[in-house]
Amino acid sequence: MLLDYVGVTEINGSLIVIDDVENASFEEVVEIRLADGSMRQGRIVEMDGKRAVIQVFEGTRGIALDNTRTRLTGHPMELALSPEILGRVFDGAGRPIDGLGDIFPEKRANINGTPINPVARIYPKNYINTGISSIDTLMTLIRGQKLPIFSGSGMKHNELAVQIARQAKISDEGEKFCIIFAAMGVKNDVAEYFRRSFDESGVLQRVVMFLNLSNDPIIERILTPRCALTAAEYLAFEQGMHVLVIMTDMTSYAEALREFSSSKGEIPGRKGYPGYLYSDLASLYERAGMVIGKQGSVTQIPILTMPNDDVTHPVPDLTGYITEGQIVLDRALDSAGTYPPVSVLPSLSRLMKDGIGEGYTRTDHSALSNQLFASYAHVIDARSLASVIGEEELSPSDKKYLEFGKLFEKYFVNQGFNENRTIDQSLDLGWRLLSVLPREELDRVDEETLNQYYQPSDGSIQDISVEEK
Repeated sequence: MLLDYVGVTEINGSLIVIDDVENASFEEVVEIRLADGSMRQGRIVEMDGKRAVIQVFEGTRGIALDNTRTRLTGHPMELALSPEILGRVFDGAGRPIDGLGDIFPEKRANINGTPINPVARIYPKNYINTGISSIDTLMTLIRGQKLPIFSGSGMKHNELAVQIARQAKISDEGEKFCIIFAAMGVKNDVAEYFRRSFDESGVLQRVVMFLNLSNDPIIERILTPRCALTAAEYLAFEQGMHVLVIMTDMTSYAEALREFSSSKGEIPGRKGYPGYLYSDLASLYERAGMVIGKQGSVTQIPILTMPNDDVTHPVPDLTGYITEGQIVLDRALDSAGTYPPVSVLPSLSRLMKDGIGEGYTRTDHSALSNQLFASYAHVIDARSLASVIGEEELSPSDKKYLEFGKLFEKYFVNQGFNENRTIDQSLDLGWRLLSVLPREELDRVDEETLNQYYQPSDGSIQDISVEEK
């Protein structure tokens, strides 16, 4: 039997409060009918005895205290799922906005998902090729991993997200691969840029887009990543696809959560964020992985902008605890015109050691990666020393490292927006750069590997540049 609760006890921002509610459940979806006959949706976000606090998706403007009717639906927020969601564009709450009509669902799934049993998890192995040398070689993305990108306001993280979505592929022939792209709190022009980029590059048919605009309700921003991950789990674990989920910008999500928490009157934590921010982010990030008996996988690249480029800000700080590494973008490289401005030394992928090498990428990958890290770290030390004593006073070895550093940033880190490098091209380019240095400086590589790949170079640009560029 369906019951309509007439009247509202209290209205506070996007929240309404109803008393004497029977048999209500947390996260339950409700239908709200206004006096003019229009319908809105909401969900129960807090229960206190028979008192229910409801978040209204479309906002509370026009809702009256006396004659508003609220009906409980008896189920949580659900997403309509079918293989035909590929190539479609949805709003933040999972409603189609591409003009192609509604989805005819094969099933409906709770957007909050269900936790993956740790015993049922498969250790992530094998890699996803992004076509970007710095990522593929030095911080390789592994299937089933969650690898965030730490960016700053105004930097080229949106372009990087589009390039990864456009170029990403897996090495296994015959395996199905797709992208879930979720944008939260973006402006209209940025949303149109995402949609146009995927359409023009011809990859839209393997992409599912969820777009939440900056003028959309904040509750929709909180739903967006959950809808995206629900679609990803369906395609991965029921359709057998390998799914890469790109979510931008998680800082907008966290700020929406902070505003939502404040409207409920909850006690704030660090910088005003709710005390449960860690567990809330974990409930999203931990939906990545592979499951025993299931063919597909869910891999995540959450992108977040750090306010004032502060890596200790609560959002990047807590994200770093939950995820398996990070890709950090550097403002100095960005200002110098380097794209993508990946800061090599603070970036890492904790799972890459088991997903590269023989049988995955190439046998020399691990040794090359270690040597490039060590050599570039020496470059930073040499630059610091040169700033004190002058470049002319450096040893011949340190001058070689400075030369290597310039070439490394110009040809390896720097890469065109439309340039898609294979893993072999990236590894070969790395060896050409290392060949600028004297052989005795390469102490992270064994003799057998050096004999195969090291070719002394005079460091000229002709020797370093990639023929395929």
